[in-house]
Amino acid sequence: MIRACEESDFEALVALINAAAVAYRGIIPPDRWKEPYMPAQELADEIAAGVQFQGFEEGGALKGVMGVQEVKDVTLIRHAYVDPAAQRQGIGAALLVSCRAATERPLLIGTWAAADWAIRFYEKHGFERTSPAEKDRLLNAYWTIPERQIETSVVLADRRWVEANRA
Repeated sequence: MIRACEESDFEALVALINAAAVAYRGIIPPDRWKEPYMPAQELADEIAAGVQFQGFEEGGALKGVMGVQEVKDVTLIRHAYVDPAAQRQGIGAALLVSCRAATERPLLIGTWAAADWAIRFYEKHGFERTSPAEKDRLLNAYWTIPERQIETSVVLADRRWVEANRA
């Protein structure tokens, strides 16, 4: 079942995000990696900044989460994670479908450039990688992240954004 995450899910969100983020150890540049990957206060700050999470719940436990954040004229997919024991079961795809259905705005996703599996996942679901120059522009326009993270990230855009921005 996919549902909106609530305040009572906070500890489960922190635990799930940090368990799933372990896959990024060695992928994320060492100067950007930290333990835990997302401390509770950072997650609280993200929620306070408008990130709204949907959760995939099974057997009373969160198995996957995906956040969305409306920024200016787009919706950003933020912090998409699936429990390592539940990966490759369609949970991420189901969350992505749900997030897409919840907005008419174009969707943008930022992820680490070295996270090939994440990039393939989004491309498989119809997202296109933006050019390096456009990636830099988008990350500066819609995200609040350090320059080092901009250098080591990619942005993928959905069909709505691509069609609206074709020159």
